[in-house]
Amino acid sequence: MLDTREDVLRLLGRLEFSSSRAAIKVGVSILVAGAVALIPGYEALSTQGHWALFILILAALLWTTEAMPAFAVSLLVMGLAIVLIGHPGRGADPKAWVMFVRPWSSPLLWLFLGGLVMAEAATRTGLDRWMAAGVLGRLGRRPAPLLAGVLAVTFILSMFMSNTATTAMMLAVMAPIIHSLPREEGFAHCLVLGIPVAANLGGMGTLIGTPPNAIAASALHATPIGFGQWMLAGVPPAILLVLASWFFLRRRYPWGVTEVDISAIQEVPGGTHAPLWQKLVVMAVFTMTICLWLTTSLHGIPSPVISFLPITIFAVTGVIGADQIRRLQWDVLLLMAGGMSLGIAVSETGLAAWLVALLPTEQWGILPIIIAFVVVAVVMSNFMSNTAAANVLVPLAMALNTGQDAATVVPIALGASAAMCLPISTPPNALAYATRRVKGTDFVPIGIFVGLLAPIVTVVWTWFIL
Repeated sequence: MLDTREDVLRLLGRLEFSSSRAAIKVGVSILVAGAVALIPGYEALSTQGHWALFILILAALLWTTEAMPAFAVSLLVMGLAIVLIGHPGRGADPKAWVMFVRPWSSPLLWLFLGGLVMAEAATRTGLDRWMAAGVLGRLGRRPAPLLAGVLAVTFILSMFMSNTATTAMMLAVMAPIIHSLPREEGFAHCLVLGIPVAANLGGMGTLIGTPPNAIAASALHATPIGFGQWMLAGVPPAILLVLASWFFLRRRYPWGVTEVDISAIQEVPGGTHAPLWQKLVVMAVFTMTICLWLTTSLHGIPSPVISFLPITIFAVTGVIGADQIRRLQWDVLLLMAGGMSLGIAVSETGLAAWLVALLPTEQWGILPIIIAFVVVAVVMSNFMSNTAAANVLVPLAMALNTGQDAATVVPIALGASAAMCLPISTPPNALAYATRRVKGTDFVPIGIFVGLLAPIVTVVWTWFIL
């Protein structure tokens, strides 16, 4: 599965690993970070703040240049924070370094792990393809409702599954239709481009939809945001963006077909032979878990605790085994933990407050500043991991002290999911490009459209709803 930008580039044939090139990138990143953070000697910044600035710049450069895997950068961040800021050793205050390893036990990591286990169970039993094909096979032959249905199914599945896995599955389900159409047919373009767009935007909808959401939620430890509250903040703007994308794709790529043969998708391609009882168990646990997540305010059980329901039941019943556990995206959890450690380093050393003090908040006002943060998140996420972008920006946004922390950082996470201008912007984009039915330039118009609309929609909505 394409879980990293490195995997994406390899798929597109644009990456051939070179240890010498990687070493040069690391060396240059260290020199630049040291020159900016350590040499000037900013008087208003503490020694620990200087080290935090060094770690922040170094991490941003390594994530951007991809000199090493993204999860490795997170581990490096954690190690540097412990050594340079925590100063572990004889006579040292344990609290000074323990706070950097505390993210390993963050409840949000367990929440996200529960989502990964649920997605793996759905994939292993073939439930995801069975549901997708069953719904799409009943939408009729007209292109407009079929495209809307494809976007809707992709959007909903990606709220609870990996965006990459959802895209791969939906492209496989729709492959018979896509390949039956002429290469220049606009409807084929709409399908191939619409699936990754809907998958990327669907990740906005839930706390487990995509890692940036968990990064933002972890920063809100003083005023935690629940599963249902996040959906209230994320789903409406995401739906609006998907609807806008549907209209945009229709106008951008007019189709010549009036009817589509859907008989090929009424049977599940590549379905598994999982027993019916396993599919029933997965459906029941899915339903129960989501209902419990959405009703936390009624029963009081925290969302991370509820995540143990699918983890435990699927393991005990044998729905998932050791092989499936090994296939989980552990590197994503490492990336998230390292990002949380970076956020602690940036905030606890006073670096975040120092950096935010440099911003023209009084001249611009809070809302324009937040919109600017979201725009930066969109731009950065087009060229680096959206999780890495959230890791860098969320701690800085928290230091704005707007009095509405959730309305400040949630749009940044949502904006990170709206980056899709290039084939390499997201793994779903790369999978769509790999079909060879669209060109790299085809991603630019829809990417710019969503990227311009998302900051305004997400900031305005979350400001009034959170």
